[in-house]
Amino acid sequence: MTPEAPARPLVSLRDLGVELGGRPILRGVTANVARGSITALIGLNGSGKTTLLRALVNEYPHKGTIQFHCGHDHTKPYPEAIGYVPQRLTLDARLPLTVADFLALTLSRRPLFFGISKATTAKSQSMLERVGVAECMNVPVEGLSGGQLQRVLLALALEPRPELLLLDEPAAGIDFNGLKKFYELIASINKELGVTVLLVSHDLNMVQTYAHDVLCLRGGSIQCQGPPSEILTPINMSLVFGTEIHMFPHRFGT
Repeated sequence: MTPEAPARPLVSLRDLGVELGGRPILRGVTANVARGSITALIGLNGSGKTTLLRALVNEYPHKGTIQFHCGHDHTKPYPEAIGYVPQRLTLDARLPLTVADFLALTLSRRPLFFGISKATTAKSQSMLERVGVAECMNVPVEGLSGGQLQRVLLALALEPRPELLLLDEPAAGIDFNGLKKFYELIASINKELGVTVLLVSHDLNMVQTYAHDVLCLRGGSIQCQGPPSEILTPINMSLVFGTEIHMFPHRFGT
């Protein structure tokens, strides 16, 4: 059974609109992202899901309002940190970066050719242990599996600890049997660290199992929103995806 999400919002969106190249991508989006929740953003490709995430981190100009209710007294207008894991990461394969090098580029202020300090190495190891890929420390980034890369990016997004974690299709590139473990990791981060999670997902079974709330986008507008038990119905899904969708439980390997 999906646990109830806290009612108090961390983020309030009011009549949010985004235009790119003169073309409207988001129109009149009004919704709340509940503090301490896992909120799933679902919809067809091109419905504006990634645009919404990028508007939250000020990558795109917008109309309407994005209001944050952060800090212990819920009055800070912006989080101290927002973690963001993009849909895909493009790295130049000609750069022989290990995972340790990749993390050090963000954690350390000194150039890599001076070497990586013991403190940075210890910090990187701790970050990787948190997301279950400590063995990848000295692996070339280009040699990581899809699931390993997503966990490395997640480790980076969690440092420093964010109030809001944005995940754009975080399970992309993860094999079928790794899906459940990855979503369990997200759920444990949400529960143990109290991080509010807004994620884009196409896996409705995972959304039904792990999300507290669902926002459905169609054509750049909110089609429906609420808890999975109320939203993930055949009627709603036909409105969102344009066809009737039935969900069947996954059977994961051992």
